Formats: sequence, C-alpha cells, structure tokens
Amino acid sequence: MLTKFETKSNRVKGLSFHSKRPWILASLHSGVIQLWDYRMGTLIDRFDEHDGPVRGVHFHKSQPLFVSGGDDYKIKVWNYKMHRCLFTLLGHLDYIRTVQFHNEHPWIISASDDQTIRIWNWQSRTCISVLTGHNHYVMCASFHPKEDLVVSASLDQTVRVWDIGALRKKTASPADDILRLSQMNTDLFGGVDAVVKYVLEGHDRGVNWAAFHPSLPLIVSGADDRQLKLWRMNDTKAWEVDTLRGHMNNVSCVMFHARQDIIVSNSEDKSIRVWDATKRTSVQTFRREHDRFWILACHPEMNLLAAGYDSGMIVFKLERERPAFSMSGDSLYYVKDRFLRLYEFSTQKDTQVIPIRRPGSTSLNQGPKTLSYSPTENAVLICSNVDGGSYELYVVPKDSVGRGDTVPEAKRGNGGSAVFVARNRFAVVDKSSNQVLVKNLKNEIVRKSGLPLSADAIFYAGTGNLLCRAEDRVVIFDLQQGVVLGDLQTPFVKYVVWSTDMESVALLSKHAIIIASKKLTHRCTLHETIRVKSGAWDDNGIFIYTTLNHIKYCLPNGDSGIIKTLDVPIYITKVSGNTIYCLDRDGKNLAIIIDSTEYVFKLSLLKKKYDQVMSMIRSSQLCGQAMIAYLQQKGFPEVALHFVKDERTRFNLALESGNIQIAVASAKEIDEKDHWYRLGVEALRQGNAGIVEYAYQRTKNFERLSFLYLVTGNMDKMSKMLKIAEVKNDIMGQFHNSLYLGDIRERVKILENAGQLPLAYITAAIHGLEDIAERLATELGENVPSLPEGKVPSLLMPPTPIMCGGDWPLLRVMKGIFEGGLDNMGRDAQEEDEEAADADWGDGLDIVDVDGMQYGDIGIVMEDGEVREENDDEGGWDLEDLELPPEVDTPKASIGARSSVFIAPTPGMPVSQIWIQRSSLAAEHAAAGNFDTAMRLLSRQLGIKNFVPLRPMFLDLHSGSHSYLRTLSSAPVISLALERGWNESASPNVRVPPALVFKFSQLEEKLKAGYKATTIGKFTEALRIFLGILHTIPLIVVESRREVDEVKELIIITKEYVLGLQMELKRREMKDNQVRQQELAAYFTHCNLQMPHLRLALLNAMTVCYKAGNLNTAANFARRLLETNPTIENQMKTARQVLQAAERNMRDATQLNYDFRNPFVVCGATYVPIYRGQKDVSCPYCSSRYVPAHEGQLCTVCDLAVVGSDASGLLCSPSQIR
Repeated sequence: MLTKFETKSNRVKGLSFHSKRPWILASLHSGVIQLWDYRMGTLIDRFDEHDGPVRGVHFHKSQPLFVSGGDDYKIKVWNYKMHRCLFTLLGHLDYIRTVQFHNEHPWIISASDDQTIRIWNWQSRTCISVLTGHNHYVMCASFHPKEDLVVSASLDQTVRVWDIGALRKKTASPADDILRLSQMNTDLFGGVDAVVKYVLEGHDRGVNWAAFHPSLPLIVSGADDRQLKLWRMNDTKAWEVDTLRGHMNNVSCVMFHARQDIIVSNSEDKSIRVWDATKRTSVQTFRREHDRFWILACHPEMNLLAAGYDSGMIVFKLERERPAFSMSGDSLYYVKDRFLRLYEFSTQKDTQVIPIRRPGSTSLNQGPKTLSYSPTENAVLICSNVDGGSYELYVVPKDSVGRGDTVPEAKRGNGGSAVFVARNRFAVVDKSSNQVLVKNLKNEIVRKSGLPLSADAIFYAGTGNLLCRAEDRVVIFDLQQGVVLGDLQTPFVKYVVWSTDMESVALLSKHAIIIASKKLTHRCTLHETIRVKSGAWDDNGIFIYTTLNHIKYCLPNGDSGIIKTLDVPIYITKVSGNTIYCLDRDGKNLAIIIDSTEYVFKLSLLKKKYDQVMSMIRSSQLCGQAMIAYLQQKGFPEVALHFVKDERTRFNLALESGNIQIAVASAKEIDEKDHWYRLGVEALRQGNAGIVEYAYQRTKNFERLSFLYLVTGNMDKMSKMLKIAEVKNDIMGQFHNSLYLGDIRERVKILENAGQLPLAYITAAIHGLEDIAERLATELGENVPSLPEGKVPSLLMPPTPIMCGGDWPLLRVMKGIFEGGLDNMGRDAQEEDEEAADADWGDGLDIVDVDGMQYGDIGIVMEDGEVREENDDEGGWDLEDLELPPEVDTPKASIGARSSVFIAPTPGMPVSQIWIQRSSLAAEHAAAGNFDTAMRLLSRQLGIKNFVPLRPMFLDLHSGSHSYLRTLSSAPVISLALERGWNESASPNVRVPPALVFKFSQLEEKLKAGYKATTIGKFTEALRIFLGILHTIPLIVVESRREVDEVKELIIITKEYVLGLQMELKRREMKDNQVRQQELAAYFTHCNLQMPHLRLALLNAMTVCYKAGNLNTAANFARRLLETNPTIENQMKTARQVLQAAERNMRDATQLNYDFRNPFVVCGATYVPIYRGQKDVSCPYCSSRYVPAHEGQLCTVCDLAVVGSDASGLLCSPSQIR
C-alpha cells in the first residue's frame, strides 16, 4: 500500500472523491463533514449542520454540489463554493445509510433503516420514487454507472437489483398525446416506476454492501457472514459465481477497482483485503492495529482508494504508476504493458522491442521499478520487488527492435538495486553483507566490494563509480580504488538525475531537491510542499522538474519558479529547448511545449550575460509583479524600470536605482506631496541641490528650503525667503530666516512687531545697538529687564558653509550596461526631443522677481486660483507687489541626460581580503580580521579547540596590522592596512602580507625571562611566561626553514618547563601527602630542563626523599647530581653527605610509583609515569603525552588543543607552503 494521505479524526463513516480536484469528503460519526485536499494534506472546509452521525456523503460529478445523509433522517444538499447547505430533503423515517448522485439525471438515491430506498429529484427537490421490498434495514443503494439499474443490500440477507427504466421514461417528456394519457393514468392510479429485477440470496447474515462492476455485468457483495460473494447477471436472471473467504469479522464495504481487475474489501476485523477478480484469490492484506474499517471509496478517474476507520481515514494507491525508463542519447527505453519499448525523440517513433516476463500476481507492486541500459552491449537491466527485490538482465538482439516478438532468455538474480557501471559490467547491492557485487553479462560475479555505509540502493555516477544511498546521506564510491569520492547529508533520496556533462547531479527526495557537483559538493536545496515526481537538465544547466501539479525550474543559485500547471502527474524524460518530453502514468510519450523566457532571462542575469538580457527585454513580453520583485531583490532595479508602466512603481524603482531623472518625471505625473518629499530626500543624498530645491518648492516646504539655502550658503535666496515669510505673515519663519542670515536688526524688529518688547530690548542691548535699545527702554519704562552680571555674551552666527552653491561634483565613470541602451524604450519621440531641448539641472530653477533679480526660491509655487484662496484667508500673499511669473519651468536633465547617466565604479577588493586569499597562515587571517577562518586553520593544523587564551592575541594582531586616519571632522575615519616589509619603492598594485605584532625574537626574550624566574624560584611567574610563549607560537610567522625548526624546538622546550613547573606547584600544595610529594619531585627531574635548573630539581628531589626516609631513592638523585659536575660547592657537598648516609642504610621507608631504571614520560594530566611500551596519546600541538583515558579532552599543558585529535602540523612560514 502506498499511503498518500492520512488524517486523525472521529470515526469516518462516509467518503467521496471529487472527480477533478484533489479533494475528498469525509463524513464523521460526530456529525461533521470534512473537506480535505489530500494532495496538500490540508483541511479546506468543515460542514456541521447534521445532528448525529453522518453515514453517507457523495460529490456531484460536474456541479459544485455534494449530498449527505445522517442519523437525523435528513438528506442535505450543499454547495461547497458557497460554503452552505442549499436545502434539506425530508421523508425517511429512520437513519440514512448511503446517498449518491446519478451520473446524468438530477437524481439522488438514498438507503435508510426505514427499509426503503428513495430516489429524489434535487432540482425540483421532491421524492420521485420509493423502492419498497426489503424487510430489514437497507444498508446501501447505488445507481449503475451506465444502465437503468439500482443495486441495494439489506440486513434481510438479500441483495436486490431494481430496474428504474420506467422512471427515466417518465422524466423524459412524452412525444405524443397517447403517451401523455398513459402517463396521466400512471400518475393518477399509481404506476410502478421501479421494479425488482432480481433478488440475490446466498448470504447467511445481513448484507452490508453491494456494488456494480463499472463495465461488466457483475455484482460484488459483503456481509456479516464474513464472506464476499461475486454475482453475474444477464437480461433474465442473476446467479452466484463464487464466494471469497478470508475476513475474520463483518465485511463493511466492498467494491471493484476502477482500473484494475481486482476487488477491494474492508472489514471490522481491522483489515483491507485485495482480491484477484479473475482468479478469485486473495492477493494482499493490509492491517491496522486498533481501527475497524467502515467504508471504502474509489476515485472515479485515478488510481486512488480511500478507507475510513475508527480514528480517521487514509488515501492510498495499491501500485506505483511511475513507468520504469532509461535515457540513452536520443533514445528512451521504457516498460509498458509487459513490453520493453523504444522511443526516439528526433523522429518521435515508438517501437516495441521485446516482451518481458510478467510476475505472477501473488501480491501487488511487482512491476518493473527501475531500468538501466548499456548502449554498447544493447543490454537492459530491469529491477522489481519480486522475491523481496530481484533483477532481470536482457541482451536485446539487434534485429528484434521493431518486431518485439522474440523473447530472449532473461538472466535473473536477487538484489533490490542493480545498475550498469561499465559497458559490460553491472553492480548489484547485496544488503545482507552490505557489499556490491560486480557482474558481467553472463551474470557471473567478477568482484566484490564492501560498501562505506549501509546502502539500500545504488545509482550510476559515471563509469566505475556508484552513488550509494542510505537513509540520511549519499556517497559516491569508486569501485576500482574502493574509496569514497564525495559524501553529502540529504533527506531520503528517491531519484538521481545527472546532467549531460556529468558535472552536476540533482538528488530528488519526496519533498526536496538537492543540487550538487559531481563530487557531491552542495550547491543548493529546494523544498516543495507537494511531492516531487521527476526532473531533467536542460541545455543551459537549468534543472526542470515536476511535482504532482506543476512543471517548475531551478536555477544554479537555488531560485525556482513555476513554468506550467499540470492536470495529471508526468515524468520528464528529456528537455530540449522549449520542448519537454515526458511519460504519463499510462506509459504514453508526450511532448509539451513550454515558455522558457522567464528562466533563461534569470539565468542570463545570474551569469551576467547582459547583452542577452538587453535583447530579451527588447523582444519579449517579460512583465508582472513577480519579475519586478525578483529584479529588485537581486539588485537590478534599473532593469525593472524598463518593464514598468505604472508611475508609482516607476518612481519607487527609480529612487532605488538612484535614477533621479526618471524619478522627477514620475513625480510630475503623480504630483503628490509625499512623492515630492521622498524625491527631495534622495536628491539631497546625491547632493543634487537643484532638484532638492525644486521638490521643496513643489510641496511649498519653506522651512526646508530655508535650511537648504543655509547649508548651501545661498544667502541671496535666504534673504528672499525672509521676504516670503514676511508676506505670508509667518513670524517664526521670519525669525528663523533672520537667525540663519545673522541679521540682528531684523530680529529685533520681528520681536518688537510680535509684541515681545523685553526680548527685543535684550537682543538690541547685547549686540550693542544702543539707539534701538534706548528707544525700547523708554517704551518699557519701569519694566526694563536687567541683564545678568558677570556673563560674557557670545555672538550667535551661522557657520559659513565649506562649499557654497551648486550640486556636488559627480565621478566620471564608465556607462552602466543597462543605461542608454534601454532608456529610450517605449517613449514617444516627441517627448524625447522636448526634454533634450531643455537646459541644465540648475538653469530652469531661477525665477525673475520684482527687481529682475535671479530668484529661484518660491516654488512659484502657486497658481492664481490657489493664491486668491490664501489671500482671502490670511491676506498674506500679495502677489501683485511681487509680480511673479505664472509658471516655473521644471528643472530638466542636462542635454544628454539619458546618455550621460553613470553608475559608480565597483569598489576594489579590500586589502584584508587579498591577505587571506592565498594564505594558509592563521596569523595572517587573524590580522585581516577574519577570525573564523583563522580558528578553522588552527583547528585543522594543530587540533586547537579552546580559543579563549588566543582571543587577546587575535585582537592585538588585527589592531596592530591596521592604522587609522582622520580626514575631515564630518568624514568617516579611513582604515589603512599595514604591510610587512613595506618601503617607498614598492609597487602600489603589489600587495604583501600584513605586518604582525608578534615576532620570534620577542619569544626568545620571553624565554630568557622565564629561565631567570625559574632560577630564582618564582615558579608562578615563570609558568605564566612559558604559557604565554606556548599561546603565542601558533600566531608566529617566520621566513626561513631554519627558523621553522627553531620554532618547533621552542615548543618542546617550553612544554617541558610548563609540565615541570605545574608538577612543582602541585607538589607545594600537597603538604600532607608525603608519598605524592616525593613522586612529583622525582618526576620533575625527568623533564628536559637547562642544566642549572636540572641541578636545582635534583637537589630538591634529593632533599624531599631524604627527609621522608627514602634513602635509596635520595642516593640515586645524589649520584645524578654529582654526574652533572655542579659548579656550586654547597650542592656537591650536600650530595656527597647524602650518599654516605644512604650507603650505611640502603632502604626506602615508603614505596613510590617511580622506577628510574625504566625510561618513562609523565602524563600531563594525572602526573603519573607512562613507561616505555605502555599505550599513550599525545597533544597534536605541544606533544605532551597522556594516558589513553584522556583522549578527546583538552590538553592541560598548553590549554589549547584536544588530546589525540588529528592535525596536519604547525604551519608558520610561507616557505613551508612553497
């Protein structure tokens, strides 16, 4: 059983498929009717007007209607488009079991527990016939698909067949009067519309279901006696043909399959059974754990079934419908109706090649699943599920193509997956041993290869290579060398499609498509909500694929889109130009013509083939919101501009692409305040003061205009703005403008006119305008405000702009690819001439005022009507005084505006990026600020996983390799990259590696400091210094190979000291454990130390052991100390005294874990000896050794790397890479 859809709900009692849409109705025991989309798996609607269980439901074949019948004795007819019940048919006196529409007539048939069957006319909404005769509940009743017959089943143990021919005649209008008279007689005296034709008796218990065969004169019934019975009928009689036994409980529903020669039944024994209708044997059984089955439904046109049970329902198929096929050059080999067929794409010729064996129908799904073809040997491998997975190998005789009658002997074998891997070799998976068996055409095993993962299927991946599939990943496996060439984690892959050049592969799973390279490097993943069915690569490297209801495309970057909607699923075999070749579910070859413009256009954009893009824009009908949104999203708003006619969209795109000319033109067309404001903002960003001014004038935004003139230093126009504010009687505007101009007298005058005499007096007095101050003081009399004592006033004057006047200078750069070439599209020639004749951006702005001065400020802003209105309201705008001209010329683009639009040059590659492009040195990546890659490199080279100690060094490297310059106070700081060994004669175009703050010479200085601290016994300080050296070495870069060796030597030296010092500090903490103190002191003497430090360590160990009474061990240390020829007399004397004392009593008071005769290294974590021959693991960076239990833990010596991890080794010089 191939499950397509499953729901969880109340008990399902009725089911009905829609004939065209992927919908199914389920009526529940709770009284709800659900409408599901089984393809998307979504609940579309629910209808709940019935009171009590709804046992029957049925879709109309062509109208948007369905009918339902329930335990409330009501039949309801619903319109699913209007989401409501249209009317209710009343008449039954008990539960209604089933309802069904007639295929042609406006009839509904219903069966009820009131022992009757009723036929209703749903157009006139009346009952037109009542069929009586059963003497128990009628469990089901249905119309024959073609003839005037009804079959019904009842708990009275009979199945009845009724003839309703009279009813059909009655509804057809009578042709002449005699007929009409007989019609009236029947109406008056009760004629019989439906008569019982046969009563089928044979079941021992009540019959639950009976159904007609769609085309043959057969009936199947199922009953509480657990049996199915098959009946045949002719014109005069009906008889029992056979009984099918197997169910263990009441059979609840049974029907003939619409397209296959089988019977499907379900039962309260929790099973669905499939029976062969000709052999009348059980073929297959599907069971559920806890659910009794109640109802079955068969799709009228597709190979789909549905079953309702206690906790929901299931939509399923019995057999897969995908034909097995294989492409080879211009040919397609495929299997149809037990024949291997050949289809040639060029001639569209379809021929039968050879017959192939049909498996015995002991169970379902035994047909060919996959097909593999070897063109040189003309051999075909067909795999199927027979015997749990097997293959058949046919070598096709050359002359048999086209005849298809000779049956070559097939070579068979077990294995669920088999493919050709070379011209005369094929591979088969042996799942039991997880091996691939390579066989020749005689079906003999040539070699065996173990698989790198537990694969359940294999696919071709180039000669000698296999793509092996596991549950969650795929690998490419080389059969010759036995190595894995590529590995990729994926959802469960069902199909694999290679491009013609074998460079790309598409892995198709149920709901996803993964595109990868031939080495399985991931490129992109597409997710689909609807099941993916098939796919093929076109000539441009675009993957075309189908889902259940669409043909779609996928670009190399993962963008996808719909090409065409499908009515029925298809399986693509080849894509050539605008033609898609495919097989449908019946095995027919189809050629579908598609429009590839959209995806070819997107591919050209992606590959930056702009000439192709230009020609497509000119020639094709590419448009629509989706395309515009795509271009915007991909950063091509200037291209989108050329598709768009809507002015608002044009305006938005023009602003986004910075095309001020088009934005101005669109703003004029739209002429709304908001658009002018946005245009002003964008023009200001571009420094185009002329357009900003024009936009502010159009919106009469005087405050912004004043501020613009202040910023651009246009004092003349500022003084005009002051006059305008005066005319408009705008006191705040006047005050602001006088403030911007720094005009003190004007400010005093404004304050005085506004009645603010104290403020006017203070302003005049502070600025030294004595005459005005005196006059105001007399006016104020006693209310003269006092000025604060001891304060020094500062002059409030606007700063002088750095740049006065016009637009910002523009960079001269190459013309953009889409500029000019596209700009003239779709414009009238007249419009072009008119615009080209206009002057430069600034010229049209200047307006002549009263005195004939250049005057481009007031947005002239108004037309006469508007002016009069304002005059009435405020009396402010006296235009006669100003004598302004009636219309301002709009500023226009310069003469060659369209041909002189430039796009900014693309920024070059940052130096930091150049540094890391060819470098594998972690220090250089950190200096470039690329900490991620630096950490990855250190992890790979040295196994480092703990980066906390390296964080300050990363930051030092980054800040140390950059310098920062300030230019202007308002401009951002410029970052400069510092390069190693730079001099003035160096070429500016040649980049050298970054300057690094850590040098090897510094480490040598630190080493000396560490030695010194050790000598004087400052062990904590010494340990800090040595650890600092260990933490710096990964970020050191040296030039020569000799220096590389020195760095590696330094790691060993430092590591020995760190380990020794850690043990010594540990020993000092353990005051109460004498044995452990002696051991740690002893191990310290085995660290590779400088001679003075070794002597001190030996002296220390000797003293500790002597005091603890371990004289024998102390004597050993004394001997080793004397062997070093100590230069300090005191050391030598002490050693000799210990030797003499020990010789008198050669014994140890306590047993130590220490054998000086047996060479050992000390574990860096547990501080125990690891003797020669014992297993150990080491740190990949500092090479400290550990007991095996510490594998995978952080090294305690260097505190950076993970013990026992793989690493490629220290890389600290470019000379190592060369």
